[in-house]
Amino acid sequence: MANRAAPSPATATAPAATGDAWVDAFLHHLTHERRLSPHTIDSYRRDLARILDWRREHKIGDWPAITDGHVRRYVADRHRGGISARTLARELSALRTLFEYLLREGAATLNPARTVRPPKARRRLPNTFDPDQLGALLDAGPEAGGGDDALSLRDTAMVELFYSSGLRLAELISVDTRDIDPHDATLTVVGKGAKTRRVPVGSAALAAIQRWLVVRGLLAGPDEPALFVSSRGSRIHPRTVQQRLRQWADQRGAGRNLHPHLLRHSCASHLLESSGDLRAVQEMLGHADISTTQIYTHLDFQHLAQVYDKAHPRAKRKR
Repeated sequence: MANRAAPSPATATAPAATGDAWVDAFLHHLTHERRLSPHTIDSYRRDLARILDWRREHKIGDWPAITDGHVRRYVADRHRGGISARTLARELSALRTLFEYLLREGAATLNPARTVRPPKARRRLPNTFDPDQLGALLDAGPEAGGGDDALSLRDTAMVELFYSSGLRLAELISVDTRDIDPHDATLTVVGKGAKTRRVPVGSAALAAIQRWLVVRGLLAGPDEPALFVSSRGSRIHPRTVQQRLRQWADQRGAGRNLHPHLLRHSCASHLLESSGDLRAVQEMLGHADISTTQIYTHLDFQHLAQVYDKAHPRAKRKR
């Protein structure tokens, strides 16, 4: 079956053809059968075109002639050329998907990319705010943010809740007024995978939310359940939250961009620095895997080293 003739290029009508009959037929399949977006199709085309050029440069026959050894050599060549692990992972994914198509069409008997893995990507440490700097911004008061109108009170309440409870952007937007229990100082959150968790809400955040609730009715209709609404009275849009957070920070002279994930990262880092309880931080953030939470331990290494130097009996040199 592996010797089946490639389809005629005339039958492959996918846009931006590569000149390879099987790749063009595959792109046609993605376009008209799987109905992927033009952006995704173009990404597949570029990645497979690079692999095709490499295959021809190394005088490897048609696609079925490629072995897992060839694929590993390709990855190694690209990696030595400075290509990132993320890009290589995407190119391998494109190659695997192409071979799954070739297997379906009877043009290949195995998928040589199935067992090949890209190099491990370096995990970038998330940026965080200094606790004192963020505290000063939050304590600056309404006058620093252009007044105590309803939108300013709403924006401060959003910042406080992001930082207090380590919420994702989608989680904050989905919060309804009924989700907050002010007596228990907790919030019910629906996170990734529709998983529900309860997180604590700090006293400063509760106070900011209460100030917002006093004026929320000026914007929100009586039947609107969302805690945070736009100027039109409906549930606030993610883009609006991002824009308003940048404006909130600019008005207070933060000197850097403020975005939801920065507040979430700051919450996690500051909690871990104070408590050292990785499991508790994992549960609060809603991480399915503790390895995701462990990245914050790297942020606190300098603080840990300072504590060690001061406290450990064997840390200092004898004089």
